[in-house]
Amino acid sequence: MDYEPVIGLEVHAQIHTASKMFCSCPVVEDTGDLEPNTYVCPVCTAMPGTLPVINRRAVEMTLMTGLALNCKIPPVSRFARKSYFYPDLPKGYQISQLALPFGVNGYLEIETGAGPRRIGINNVHLEEDTGKLYHVGSVSLVDFNRAGVPLIEIVSEPDMRSVEEVHAYATKLRAILVYLGVNPGDMEKGVMRFEASVSVRPVGSDALNPRHEIKNLNSFRALTRATAYEIAHQIEVLENGSHVLQQTMGWDEERGMTYVQRSKEYAEDYRYFPEPDLPPLEVGREWVEQLRAQLPELPETKRARFVADYGLSDYDAEVLVADKGVANYYEAAVAAAANKADSKTVANWVTGALFRLMKETGKGIGAVLVSPQALVELIGLVKDDTINLNIGKEVLEEMFASGLDARQIIEERGLAQISDTAALEKIVAQVLEENPEQVSKYLGGKAQIIGWLMGQVMKATQGKANPQVVRELLQVQLAARRG
Repeated sequence: MDYEPVIGLEVHAQIHTASKMFCSCPVVEDTGDLEPNTYVCPVCTAMPGTLPVINRRAVEMTLMTGLALNCKIPPVSRFARKSYFYPDLPKGYQISQLALPFGVNGYLEIETGAGPRRIGINNVHLEEDTGKLYHVGSVSLVDFNRAGVPLIEIVSEPDMRSVEEVHAYATKLRAILVYLGVNPGDMEKGVMRFEASVSVRPVGSDALNPRHEIKNLNSFRALTRATAYEIAHQIEVLENGSHVLQQTMGWDEERGMTYVQRSKEYAEDYRYFPEPDLPPLEVGREWVEQLRAQLPELPETKRARFVADYGLSDYDAEVLVADKGVANYYEAAVAAAANKADSKTVANWVTGALFRLMKETGKGIGAVLVSPQALVELIGLVKDDTINLNIGKEVLEEMFASGLDARQIIEERGLAQISDTAALEKIVAQVLEENPEQVSKYLGGKAQIIGWLMGQVMKATQGKANPQVVRELLQVQLAARRG
């Protein structure tokens, strides 16, 4: 029997506002580097007699997220108490939302190998984050620096049917949140976390079978590996004649497998009820339209503009806009270029040589020492034949490592391209004299040998010869030998 997966995602994204959700404690980007329990107060540690006060900016960021995800914005929203007992939850409940969230019935368009797909968004709601547990030997310690940080939760419909779609949805959603300024998208700092609900069913069935909800996936790698494992595992269970039970799972990264944490809870298990200390919020249409007008250019719109304005392919534009910092870097480089026709060349350098160096070093675009203007200067030196393309890539490596500009590196290392015809004629003649066998093969009809001969000339000039001039000289001298 053939099976298909049915997958939904819950995505939790910290909002990096100046202060926490219900108190004035500052929100710090990376709480892992802080002394535990230093950014806390009586409100976020739930001391008796304290009352919460809503962070207006967190509400606005949640509404803007809902708008960016094509959600309907209900006219009234309210907070609820989600009751469960866990050491990292100082109140014994979490202030969250259930019946009246800030956004409902939205969608996100993704691109897959099979074409575009629309993934439904059930709701976008706002809640407070929990603390963090540390297990040391036989004891557990809790740090409340993160407790009370505003947290957007985005709940998809179970519309994804493959690991590919899960990855496409998660990466595009992250890009949107970064563009909105919700947070910088640094997965390793815990600013975004995924929970995947996975079930399988026979192909052609409309049933929603018992599912496994995999908690606290903090990277795209963990998300895709855990989802793939669950799909394969559940199919195996069904093929063996057993049943999949509705359960909450953890992910063991080292062993590459999920494990049971507990039976899956339902909403009624949390005993949700309206938060008595916070009144309902009226979300006026004028306020919504003001926030809609504040939305930045989002990735999909920017991609279309890059195609229209810069003549890029859909693929190149998609790659560039996937990271807001990269998109900004590219536009700054195009603005510094001599003319608009260079926009494609700039894209090739950014997505090619520069991306390779970033991948090798693990650096993000914000840590790159090569400014957009410096990159354009380098491209210009290649274009006007001051250096050739291969030398240009070597110079970029040095710029990337040192921050020096291209002209300084070229001058100090004597890398300027040799285009002098008289000088190159002698080197070409010498190469032909030293390699009679290859010359004979070329003259015998093996035209591809000219590439090998060019390589010898480039080697003799330490890569500094102008390749176009070398090819022309080789063709002339070989033709003379044929005659």
